[in-house]
Amino acid sequence: MAAQQPDDVELERVYSTERPPRAALLGQPNTGKTTLFNRLCGSRAHTSNIPGTTVESRVGLAVTTHGALEIMDLPGIYGLSLEVPESKLCRDCLDGRIGDVAPDVAVIIADATNFSRSLRFASHALRRKMPCVIAVTLSDDARRKGFSVNAAALSECLGCAVVITSGRTGEGVSELADSALRAALHGISLESFEERLHHLPPSTVSESDLAKWANDVLAEVASGRMSSTSRVSERVDRALTHPVAGLAAFIVVMSLLFASIFWLAQFPMHALDFIFGTAGDFVRVVMPAGPLRDLCVDGIIGGIAGTVVFLPQICLLFFLLSLLEDSGYLARAAFAADKFMRRFGLPGQAFVPLLSSHACALPGIMSTRLIPDAKDRLATILVAPFMSCTARLPVYVLLISLLFAGRPWLAGLAFVGCYATGAVAGLLSAFLVRRTLLKGPARPMLLEMPPYRKPSIKIALWVMYDRGVLFIKNAGTMILAICVVMWWLSAYPKVAPSVEVLKMRAETSVVAQQANVNPEVVKSLENQANLQEARDQQLGSMAGKIGVIAEPLFRPLGFDHQLTVAVLTSFLAREVFVSTLMIISSTDSNDESSLLEKLSQNRRADGTLLFTIPTAASLLVFFTLAMQCLPTLALVRRETQSWKWPLLQFVWMSGLAWGMAWIVRQILLTGGL
Repeated sequence: MAAQQPDDVELERVYSTERPPRAALLGQPNTGKTTLFNRLCGSRAHTSNIPGTTVESRVGLAVTTHGALEIMDLPGIYGLSLEVPESKLCRDCLDGRIGDVAPDVAVIIADATNFSRSLRFASHALRRKMPCVIAVTLSDDARRKGFSVNAAALSECLGCAVVITSGRTGEGVSELADSALRAALHGISLESFEERLHHLPPSTVSESDLAKWANDVLAEVASGRMSSTSRVSERVDRALTHPVAGLAAFIVVMSLLFASIFWLAQFPMHALDFIFGTAGDFVRVVMPAGPLRDLCVDGIIGGIAGTVVFLPQICLLFFLLSLLEDSGYLARAAFAADKFMRRFGLPGQAFVPLLSSHACALPGIMSTRLIPDAKDRLATILVAPFMSCTARLPVYVLLISLLFAGRPWLAGLAFVGCYATGAVAGLLSAFLVRRTLLKGPARPMLLEMPPYRKPSIKIALWVMYDRGVLFIKNAGTMILAICVVMWWLSAYPKVAPSVEVLKMRAETSVVAQQANVNPEVVKSLENQANLQEARDQQLGSMAGKIGVIAEPLFRPLGFDHQLTVAVLTSFLAREVFVSTLMIISSTDSNDESSLLEKLSQNRRADGTLLFTIPTAASLLVFFTLAMQCLPTLALVRRETQSWKWPLLQFVWMSGLAWGMAWIVRQILLTGGL
């Protein structure tokens, strides 16, 4: 059972009185540490940097029957005494050299499926003079393989509390939270610490003697033996980690994943589209006509809808990726990619930052702090923004849906193509930079394969919820602000109806007065007049004037002033492209068609369709490759302590995006599309 979750009132009470005791989760990679953290904190968690660093960490709050406990999930390490950045970071956190205060208790993770290795890791952590609790994780996996640990006997051997847990099933989670809270509140006396040291091997012990000590403890506290890896698992591993077959399997898995996303997400997407459309119609009815109503309907509701309508795709993406990670597959994919990546000058340690960059380049770049070699780290930073982040997803979904409407398998393949294009561009850029500006070989990656596990639906739902909430927060803050600004720029100054519009309305009035006239004909004429008036307003507005000025730069790519304005605003944040396009587009505000139908019917000033196949494909390639994120540039400046690298990054990525988009458009035009 998970630790009791606090309600908002209790959380406010806990934080308004005094800081709750702090626990640090300390463990090796792939030992169930983060899964246990999710069980302890649930939705009461957030992602932030470890204070004083740029390394991302999860921080949450577990509230038990005895009080609240703040929990920090430290990066996974292979040993506290190792002279590598991640180990030093954990040592500094435990000692209070970084952050506002040192943790009150260390929760040391011991993997029951690899218990001897976990005991060796724990022996170093237990030598620190601080309260400690051992959390034996993955106990359900170990029992299925015929192995179990006696918590009382292990506690006697190590001189600290021990709790048997399972992050997936919730076993022992409440007990662990209570034990950690008690240890934090009681502290540790010198006598207790010396008694604990008495149970541990000397700090200068050799690796062979340390292994002997761990095996002796194992013999005292464990029953049964871990069953050896099955031949089937070994054969699957050989296939999934093969440099060729493994990469081919990865492409197939990702293709199935994205096709599933497109097929499953269309239903909630239509529902959101209907909800926002209904909300806009309701506001249009209850509010009097005027600028305030236009702001609410076109600026706020219409702008936010253009982004939030793609929330289902983002939630499904992280849900399915969490299942793949929890199953143990992504670690095999990383191993298969290691040798391949090193051919392009990227280190093995770059796989995790680059994979993280598919969520957002910011945490991906931050996590490069754990790459020890300076050149390896800088090369990874420079190519990380090529990885397709979630901010690109709304644009991908829009353009791919326009290109492959009603064909989910082709749409899924196109989605994979976008990710693959960004990855290939990143690898080729890394190859170039490592042979020019940052010469030198890349280091190989050390990775221990986690066992295959049945993924947890509940954990995947937590991950989906966390990423979905983060996306909505962005839509409710930065995107909302940009939408309001763009509405104002596109709505003012007001342009008087042109002679052409007045003539069209007069003709409509004459037709409407004729006997036996078809109402649909009158409605069609009214819509044509409204669209022409909207185009005139668009061209005469400040946004239109900005687009007209910058349009020559993007005209070779097939972009008119509408797309130009939307592209320019997307340099602030990619995800506002769709919202901006909805606001400045010349779509009739009374049109009840869906978002995709509106944009697919949008036209240029000369009356031709805006989203032709060459233009949509060109725009898709541009967004796949361009550097369109000011926060990323600012972070690269901070991480490299120089404007040289972010400026080089911006020029290279933008130039490459423009050139490749132009080539794709010319190929499609030559092919008669």
